[in-house]
Amino acid sequence: MTTPDSARPGHPPGTAPTAPTPPTSPVPRIRRARAEDAEELSRLDRAVWSPLHAVQPEPHAPYDPFFDSAHRPADYLVAENADGTRIAGYIRLVPPTALPCNAHVRQIQGLAVADWARRCGLARALLRAACDEARRQGATRITLRVLGHNTPARGLYASEGFAVEGVLPGEFHLRGVAVDDVCMGRRLDGPEPV
Repeated sequence: MTTPDSARPGHPPGTAPTAPTPPTSPVPRIRRARAEDAEELSRLDRAVWSPLHAVQPEPHAPYDPFFDSAHRPADYLVAENADGTRIAGYIRLVPPTALPCNAHVRQIQGLAVADWARRCGLARALLRAACDEARRQGATRITLRVLGHNTPARGLYASEGFAVEGVLPGEFHLRGVAVDDVCMGRRLDGPEPV
């Protein structure tokens, strides 16, 4: 337990005490996905589906498998709750193409956080973990695509150093509305965003 600054010995008389530092959320445990995570990840994916970020139709049973030959467990990082009993979110990180001339790039192709785990920095932690993993894989650049109307996600990506590198106007028609596809990216071999 911490004591307020005003109760600390040596606090100069006549000066205003500083506010105590607010408690921080525990650092989530982030690990590589395992095959046995498939059903829980599938449920999470269905639970967070929204036209704010999804270009696929709303999922209905019977559901496709979460993992397949193009979506392997090794492509995903998952965040767990504090006791490791529940998946709180995931991020998918893959090479954008199989071309050797593009091997220095990784692309984020999916980021999801459970409703119960939102607003505590989990999406940011997953994004940073993906950047670290991309660096570990030797990448010097990371990219992603985000729908133009997804203001919260675009704000998060910008705050983590991603810049808009292109816009495909009206690339998708979602619920009768034309929506832009925004391409964002950042270098991984420069200074970290603050």
